Amino acid sequence: MVSLTNGYRPSGVLFGAAYYAEYHLADRLEVDLDLMKAAGFTVIRVGESVWSTWEPRDGEFDLDWLTPVLDGAYSRGIRVILGTPTYAVPPWLQVSHPEIAGERATGVRIPWGARQEVDFTHPVFRTYAERVIRAILERHARHPSVIGFQVDNEPGLELFHNEGVFAGFVESLRERYGDVETLNREWGLTYWSHRLTEWSQLWRPDGNTFPQYDLAWRRYQATLTTEFIAWQADLVDEFRRDDQFVMTCLAYPRPAVDDEKLNERLDITAGNPYYGTQDRLDALRSEPELSHWTTTGVAGLFRQADRLFSSKQSRYLVTETNAQSISGPDLNFPPYPGQLAQSAFALISRGAAMIEYWHWHTLPYGAETYWGGVLPHSLVPGRIYREAAELGAALGSIGDALDGYEPDADVAILWSNPSRFALQFTPPFQSGGGKDTRAYEHIIDSFHRGVVDSGRQARILHVDQAHGIGAAELATRFPVIVAAGLYITTDADLALLRDYAEQGGHLVMGVRTGYADDEARARVEVAPPGLSEAAGVRYDEYSNLDASIPVTGTDGLRTDSAAATLWLDGLIVDGAEVLARYEHPRFDEFPAVTTNRAGAGRVSVVGTVPSPEFASDIARWAAPTAIGSQLAGTTSLPVTVSSGLLPTGQRAWFVFNWGFPEQQITLSLPVTDLVTGAALEAGTALSLDAWSTKAFVSR
Repeated sequence: MVSLTNGYRPSGVLFGAAYYAEYHLADRLEVDLDLMKAAGFTVIRVGESVWSTWEPRDGEFDLDWLTPVLDGAYSRGIRVILGTPTYAVPPWLQVSHPEIAGERATGVRIPWGARQEVDFTHPVFRTYAERVIRAILERHARHPSVIGFQVDNEPGLELFHNEGVFAGFVESLRERYGDVETLNREWGLTYWSHRLTEWSQLWRPDGNTFPQYDLAWRRYQATLTTEFIAWQADLVDEFRRDDQFVMTCLAYPRPAVDDEKLNERLDITAGNPYYGTQDRLDALRSEPELSHWTTTGVAGLFRQADRLFSSKQSRYLVTETNAQSISGPDLNFPPYPGQLAQSAFALISRGAAMIEYWHWHTLPYGAETYWGGVLPHSLVPGRIYREAAELGAALGSIGDALDGYEPDADVAILWSNPSRFALQFTPPFQSGGGKDTRAYEHIIDSFHRGVVDSGRQARILHVDQAHGIGAAELATRFPVIVAAGLYITTDADLALLRDYAEQGGHLVMGVRTGYADDEARARVEVAPPGLSEAAGVRYDEYSNLDASIPVTGTDGLRTDSAAATLWLDGLIVDGAEVLARYEHPRFDEFPAVTTNRAGAGRVSVVGTVPSPEFASDIARWAAPTAIGSQLAGTTSLPVTVSSGLLPTGQRAWFVFNWGFPEQQITLSLPVTDLVTGAALEAGTALSLDAWSTKAFVSR
């Protein structure tokens, strides 16, 4: 089951939506709750967006309006997650205390009129926030419907430049470095005459050009977010029962979030994976992303799921995801029939213990007028409601069969938030004529998509988590680990990678790995730093690629339509075996992929950002046997298989058809259908309808 620090142990997959009865223009609470009950909803999330309703005037609280919602949910067996309203500040507080406004640039306040405009480190804000949190929790925390608490909402949106924040940043540097001479040395402030003689001379971040400064600044901002969420969690602890949990919902692309560090204080990870639907879920197509906060493609959806699992290496809650179109009035892509359930099962197959939609009813006003809910603007149940109800019935049939589920992994991929921060400031690629601030994600996603497209499954591991496991255990649990874009590294990180290979693991290295140290300084050593001897390859030049370059594999690594994109390391072989080369009049001098024995294991180097086809070839070569193939042999897109182990030792299976044409599979082992209970024997032929999912458990 989900591992929590308190006594709460959920049974079954929670299913529901964010629900705001206070947003309706007329009272329809009973109608809504009855419709939710009929659709198999088991949970709603309430209360986090309306501080001005909880406290309409300074010190004047209206706390009882939520009681009918809690009572109505409880009477229908629907559980409730109660939110704190600190991310949306009421107008009276903005007017009476304008000094709490956050600053996106020094002295330039964020205009009021949206949300998250406040500097949440400001003591005045904290005073008012604590008061309203305590009032709400004192009134409602122990209501029998409430199973947990969400503190704040999608924190880390802003990088605050306020005076108090900057002063705290300088103090954090003083604590870390001790004196300015140490800072001068570690940051290389001799460059362009930036040497300091006292702390007061440190410049503001607005005009900063030093990567070392920026990395420290970003780490500090993430620390502020972590501290703010922990502060609220401490308040909740004073009121909650032992069987209630505390979490926050994360939007993972937020600039001021370190998801691993933040979730250490919380009981369970929760987040908001939004994704492109319709043809963006066709596994045989590649469509552009809709926005920076959504993903596109089947692998993009799975990567979000794997990132959620990575935060605590345990099951998680989906607090928001698509019901209908999610974005402004110009981006209307409601899911094709079947995609709603398909995406929910994709998330469940990678560890989700709750699926909750944003949101119950589509709003007639406000910034999110066209962020479609389960009900359309008419509030008359339509196709989305019917499909949600079908999914609710399926999850009801599955019941607690997935309790204790842990998703499988053929390949582990290392994740580094410091590398993400650093490559946003100094990205190695361009996009649209400017800097590609998502370069880190593009490197990671190239390998992750290769894993998914090849029929394998991925586990994303934070580097600190890998250290906690240790090299020998890593080699046993994860026979293949990808370290790509791992730009910011300590000497201990590089030693872990070497030890992992020597202990029998297969380390697959991608571009930029190990190139900088923990201060974002380029390492003054042969590249790949600390790993060139183990890899049997080195490089001293690299190049951007304006266009993709064809790649041809050898007998060791078969390739099909493979290409190099974005970047090329000029690899020089020092004993490694060459597995693939570029088809190019200049770059054919360099190998595209090499491999080398290292102790009991192997180090392979991929000197480019591989195209989807190339990345799939690499994944199939590195992990020749896929766990998912045990269900129905080798499958190919648009069919994918996800799986995981249950405490009983049985394996749960999820098979997807990501497209319109019907697909066929033949079972290789006896299973039981998790939804219908039907027993199916090995050799049974199954049809997969358009955009369909089937779930089984091994017998």
